[in-house]
Amino acid sequence: QVQLVESGGGLVQAGGSLRLSCAASGRSFSMYAMGWFRQAPGKEREFVAASSWRGGRLTYADSVKGRFTISRDNAKNTVYLQMNSLKPEDTAVYYCAADREPFRTVVVTTIYEYNYWGQGTQVTVSS
Repeated sequence: QVQLVESGGGLVQAGGSLRLSCAASGRSFSMYAMGWFRQAPGKEREFVAASSWRGGRLTYADSVKGRFTISRDNAKNTVYLQMNSLKPEDTAVYYCAADREPFRTVVVTTIYEYNYWGQGTQVTVSS
């Protein structure tokens, strides 16, 4: 079993920054890719960013490329999402998730490839 706990969400003005954290426990964190997803009211959950198990491969949704940065600290079992230049359309509940397969050679972006999820943290960007 894996437990994922997100933190760092909040209310910020457009153009501001937030840093989300996701602490993992219960499984060898460093063996698995990690991803961030988000879900806005009335919309489906969507991919935001993902990091390979070593952190050498990073993938981003086009909507956040150049503004968001995913990183991980395997010694701390934690993955981060630095969000800069936030826009009102970034408002959503943000979830971290763990890949279902260890040592995957590609970074996957579909929800179904992730089998453990955190409870989510709310990010609200005011205009």
